[in-house]
Amino acid sequence: MQQEKDLWSSVLNILEKEVTAVSFDLWIKTLEPVKTKNNELVLVASSETAKNQCLKNHSTAIRLAIKEIYKSVDSFSILTPQEKKDLQEKQEETEQLTQIQQKPLCNFNKKYTFDSFVVGNSNQFVYAASKSISEDPSSKYNPLFIYGGVGLGKTHLLHAIGNNLSKTNPQLKVLYVTCEQFTNDYIDTLSSNRKEKSLVTFREKYRNLDVLMIDDIQFIASKIETQEQFFHTFNDLYQNNKQVIIASDRHPREIATLSDRLRSRFAMGLIQDIQKPDFETRMAILRKKAQDERYFVSDEVIDFLAEKIDTNIREMEGALQKSYFYANLLGKQQAEIQDAKAALKEDFEKEKKAINPENILEKVCRYFNVTEDDIIGKSKKKEIVEPRQVAVYIITELLDLPLASVGKIFNGRDHTTIIHSRDKITEKIKTDNRLKIAVEDIKNMVLKK
Repeated sequence: MQQEKDLWSSVLNILEKEVTAVSFDLWIKTLEPVKTKNNELVLVASSETAKNQCLKNHSTAIRLAIKEIYKSVDSFSILTPQEKKDLQEKQEETEQLTQIQQKPLCNFNKKYTFDSFVVGNSNQFVYAASKSISEDPSSKYNPLFIYGGVGLGKTHLLHAIGNNLSKTNPQLKVLYVTCEQFTNDYIDTLSSNRKEKSLVTFREKYRNLDVLMIDDIQFIASKIETQEQFFHTFNDLYQNNKQVIIASDRHPREIATLSDRLRSRFAMGLIQDIQKPDFETRMAILRKKAQDERYFVSDEVIDFLAEKIDTNIREMEGALQKSYFYANLLGKQQAEIQDAKAALKEDFEKEKKAINPENILEKVCRYFNVTEDDIIGKSKKKEIVEPRQVAVYIITELLDLPLASVGKIFNGRDHTTIIHSRDKITEKIKTDNRLKIAVEDIKNMVLKK
């Protein structure tokens, strides 16, 4: 830095003798070197007038003085203060884009592969679709919309797609983000001092891709501006034949306040659910987890956990880990059934306390926006009857209560009415996906999953 100052001082010493004192003091003395690039010295003047005066009246003197002192420089240019500012901003933008391009888009969890995903009746179709996309993106299912409850393997499949693409098509630009990350990135552009520049960077990140995967898209529902940005991002990628994969805890039509435009875009491809695993699949998942993590547990422990936990794979795997480490702390090489029961006793007791008729009724009322008096009362309006029947169904599902006791909860209804309500919902959720999701959501609220 000091060397540059010394060089420029030498140039000024030469010019001071070549031009009038007035011209030197007004125009030339105010010049400052910015950088040297491609044998050209870039200077900045104090004003546009100073720049014009130097170029018009003293260009030859300046060039000769520079050439005498700067041995590798044979030309110069002059910028105004505004031009210098614009140049700096353009350089910063270029550096940001270079950083984005050089930085790995995302690191996929190496444990989440197709080989480590246990396939069963509940997930075989979504597995096949995901595998197909990982082998040839944009050719069949675009977009792919995966939906299902918490902890059923949606994120696992997204990372499996990413891992497979990274291995077989490393040249592709593949990005996985959660809806929260996408939203935060957009909010950052709004809070930036240079909003337009930040918006360009945001678009460059999300639209210059071959595959975009967004998890937990249901959280975009109440964010109108973010929906607008995602809509345009989706359109840009889709029209350029780029793959879009979306995961949610529910079907697009069940995401409240989701714009119709986005619903129609999601429906352009494949919408596939991932269901709760059956008993055999849960056992296979637990055995696979025990094998991969080298947890030594008895078959009884596998059966016990598969029977006890049937809605959330992550919770089930956590219970397996807890059972094994509990036995390990006791100095045992293998976890037995008594170790699993002891390790999880407190968890099951908490869960049991949380599951009671009052809690279930409260969650049903909150979900359907009705009152407890409505549900236990005699109203036969459809908007009341369905929540009432759902409450009966969930109580009989989660609690081991005599039908007569359930009837007393609902203002003394007899057991045949309770049976009718229970069976009505049992049959209806087989064909009514909206109701099925509602029941699962309320059960998860009760179980705090």
